[in-house]
Amino acid sequence: MALDTVAVATASPESTQPFAELGLKADEYARIKEILGRRPTSSELAMYSVMWSEHCSYKSSKVHLKQFGDKAVKTDALLVGIGENAGVVDVGQGYAVTFKIESHNHPSFVEPYQGAATGVGGIVRDILTMGARPIAVMDPLRFGPADASDTRRVLPGIIAGVGGYGNCLGLPNIGGEVVFDETYLGNPLVNALCIGVMKHSDIKLAKAAGAGNLVVLYGAKTGGDGIGGVSVLASETFESTGPAKRPAVQVGDPFVEKVLIECSLEIFAADLVVGIQDLGGAGLSCATSELASGGSGGMRVELDRVPLRDASLSPEEILMSESQERMCAIVEPKNIDKFLEICKKWDVTVTVIGEVTDGDRLEITWHGELIVDVPPRTVAHEGPVYNRPLAKPEYVDRVNAEVIDVALPSTAAEIKAAVLKLAGAPNLADKSWVTAQYDRYVQGNTIQSQPDDSGMVRIDEKTHLGVAVATDANANWSYLNPYEGAKLALAEAARNIATAGAKPLAVTNCLNFGSPEDPGVMWQFAESVRGLADGCLEMGLPVTGGNVSFYNQTGAVAILPTPVIGVLGVIDDVRTRTPMSFDKAGLELYLLGDTENDIAGSEWAYLHGQRGGKAPIADLQREMRLIDLLVAGRIDKVFVAAHDLSQGGLSATLTEMVMRHNVGATINLENVGQMLISETPGRVVVAVENAKALGALAAKFKISLTKIGVTGGDALQINDASIPLTELRKAHTETFPKLFG
Repeated sequence: MALDTVAVATASPESTQPFAELGLKADEYARIKEILGRRPTSSELAMYSVMWSEHCSYKSSKVHLKQFGDKAVKTDALLVGIGENAGVVDVGQGYAVTFKIESHNHPSFVEPYQGAATGVGGIVRDILTMGARPIAVMDPLRFGPADASDTRRVLPGIIAGVGGYGNCLGLPNIGGEVVFDETYLGNPLVNALCIGVMKHSDIKLAKAAGAGNLVVLYGAKTGGDGIGGVSVLASETFESTGPAKRPAVQVGDPFVEKVLIECSLEIFAADLVVGIQDLGGAGLSCATSELASGGSGGMRVELDRVPLRDASLSPEEILMSESQERMCAIVEPKNIDKFLEICKKWDVTVTVIGEVTDGDRLEITWHGELIVDVPPRTVAHEGPVYNRPLAKPEYVDRVNAEVIDVALPSTAAEIKAAVLKLAGAPNLADKSWVTAQYDRYVQGNTIQSQPDDSGMVRIDEKTHLGVAVATDANANWSYLNPYEGAKLALAEAARNIATAGAKPLAVTNCLNFGSPEDPGVMWQFAESVRGLADGCLEMGLPVTGGNVSFYNQTGAVAILPTPVIGVLGVIDDVRTRTPMSFDKAGLELYLLGDTENDIAGSEWAYLHGQRGGKAPIADLQREMRLIDLLVAGRIDKVFVAAHDLSQGGLSATLTEMVMRHNVGATINLENVGQMLISETPGRVVVAVENAKALGALAAKFKISLTKIGVTGGDALQINDASIPLTELRKAHTETFPKLFG
């Protein structure tokens, strides 16, 4: 078949092209023709189709995401904000930390191991391209019912993929979540977060500046895996009947990536690059167009120079391939020999594939023929923008009007049964079966990890400066009230940082929703973004970047709205952190914060088949006072332990605290059912030796304080109910091995 070149395309305007099969709408195809003044070549069509996909262009979400800029918090801590591969914040002592969260949902459903593995690999390269050394990863995950056959198919593979890739890279996995709900059946959520550290002077950006500078491709060779993978796959709803659109999922090689990381860091240390971009979603189409678009001129690329694993690949396939472990750098000619030398030292494949021009076009040739001639911004940044119809779904008022009708425990037998039921519920049960597959302590700088409220890593071994990160989402609350749900997730992630004594500093997000073509889903999304933007503004936390994942839907069944919020905090000395639990008897236990009758959206209601009522309203001013109290208490050494209350309420918190060091507690509660089961936000259990100092802190920050008990013994005693720790541990730890082997 004759190759479509620019000249042929110009001379044959009426030739039919498979734009619909590539995910483009008729009006989008018409707009491409208008931009170019002719029909696109097949290679141009391939580039526009992947770059204008929902996953790459954010075409349905851009109009709402603008709020993160419009309501942006002005802070000196933010060094690089939204628009780059990842945000960067100043954490003091000359250090900058970059962190970001992304999704690899659809590929992980199709091929669980590789989908999850390459999700980790992609987010790690995003962090690397900022000039940072990746130091830790996290993985918030969502699955269908724990006992569903498809969950048994995807969960083990996804866990193995996350662990296999991260372990081989030598990156500790310091936290995440595993949550089950029937709406995720067929649409598991695999969100991956990475943290990196650098000095301020090391920050790199994705731009191709300077005519005559060279475009250098290095890393793995390009193969046929993942052609249109995440870019097209993540822009399509899985149909409940008939074949789904399922291109090949990317295949990762973590050992190649490990070498690529070390090679890149040596290149960065020698200051050899003007701009840098990884090849993730949309592959070379993305890297070339974004680098050219971010720079000051144009770019010319000789596509036949790209090293291939498969010699039969067409130009279109090379441009669309999402083969992993590849980077694209812009290098001044005077530095190319040193660049090539470092790549040779690390045995990394490297090829000069083009150069920056003083024009304003991205030109790509194939064996001398011009096959792409486009304005790069139209590919990378000026794709379609949709203000999609949105409408409040009819279910909202209906479920908000429902009265939660679940019995709360009151007798000793009921209290014991409730605590054991919650302890063994899949959403609350011990996750050691999962985390045992991850290396949490490699590199020797992990201070805490799952099941702690947040993950924490030391970034300076002399001063003991560290950062803490937590990810949270309560999709039940977001279902009942998306605006408040996003605020509540933000507050919880910030609180989880603060229980260890770290000060929240910045926010990233991964917004997982159903189809944007459903007005109800778009309303959920718009309300969630509005809630998060308002919440960040009120709490003074900048949004540094994030990810939107739409089309998490099978037929008419969309997932629960799931905005996963990541918060990063800084702690000046990790040795002074507040632990999650106590390891000795005789300490006094107090509850910080008031407990209301917040059963709606709770784990107890979910276990009783109810998802109605009204979500709590976030009180962010009180949350900020609580955070200040927790940080001050850490500095003043008031706390022996502190643990957040969230899913499962006080019952789950006490279970996790007594299990940690096998030290029991005696608890006395008024209104015991509500106190145990309610999930009122903004509460923390603390263990102290000096109650007077705690009382002074609580008074200073205007946070209510209730004594609930003392530590010690070999049972969790709640009023008249006595639960031996051996029995509690059995209920808490046997769920996952029973389910997944």
